[in-house]
Amino acid sequence: MAITAAAVNELRQATGSGLMDCKKALVACDGDMDKAIDYLREKGLASAGKKASRVAAEGMAYATVVDGVGVVVEVNCESDFVAGNDLFKTFVQNLAVVIAKEAPVDPDALLACKWVDGATTVADAKNELFLAVRENMQIRRFERIEGGVTVPYVHMGGKVGVLVNLDTESTADAVIELGKDVAMQICAMRPQYLDKQYVDAAFIEHEKEVRLAQAKQDPKNAKKPDAIIEKIVMGGIEKYYKEICLMQQAYVKGEGEDVAAHVAAVAKEVGAPIGVKCYVRFEKGEGIEKRQDDLAAEVAKMIG
Repeated sequence: MAITAAAVNELRQATGSGLMDCKKALVACDGDMDKAIDYLREKGLASAGKKASRVAAEGMAYATVVDGVGVVVEVNCESDFVAGNDLFKTFVQNLAVVIAKEAPVDPDALLACKWVDGATTVADAKNELFLAVRENMQIRRFERIEGGVTVPYVHMGGKVGVLVNLDTESTADAVIELGKDVAMQICAMRPQYLDKQYVDAAFIEHEKEVRLAQAKQDPKNAKKPDAIIEKIVMGGIEKYYKEICLMQQAYVKGEGEDVAAHVAAVAKEVGAPIGVKCYVRFEKGEGIEKRQDDLAAEVAKMIG
């Protein structure tokens, strides 16, 4: 029996379950809507749908390298308790393996990929995990990096996941150590850009306008020519690069050198060119607004 998109959507509206789960339920029940609803309830998936409105801002950011492919992924859940669960951690780690091997284009495509057992899908594995932990979970984002030397770093068990990709032919221990040190730098200092040459021109022009306006209002600059004020402002922007650009940042483990100088020093040590090609930094829950429930209101809802 052909399953229509309208029927899938109707079941989704009735249960709150995912589209793929609704389609699978209708296929299993020969299109019978009532049986499909019972099917989803029996599987625990209708309950999962109802929980999907809860904010999932906890979870794990994880970075690893699988057969030379770097992967960083963020999976969110509702509580620290589930985030610390070994089942959840194993799911995230296996998810990285799937991402490395299957190269999905986005989280939706990832759900349709074969799971590590080769028999089920990522969506199936996610639903099985839900049945075990009973919390809303979201595969929020991921990145893959191929080529070069990629080094992962995971901070505080999953609060931050970082990948650093080095453009070099050397795999000396010093290169891997460099990658880890740079990843820790990225974790701690949160650079917005790899290098100042990549800073958006419009961003700099806006920053210049704001700083010029501020400088001209400063009584100390009242008698200074515009050309001098602009020179002061541009000097301030040059210092700003040292805050927002990785290669211009002061190397946190060094003594006065910036990251670019440290990379050059390691390249000289190993006798091979090294370039920092790119990096990815995921922080668990960043940008997700956590719900702050009022306890009295929540209790009133329960007894109302």
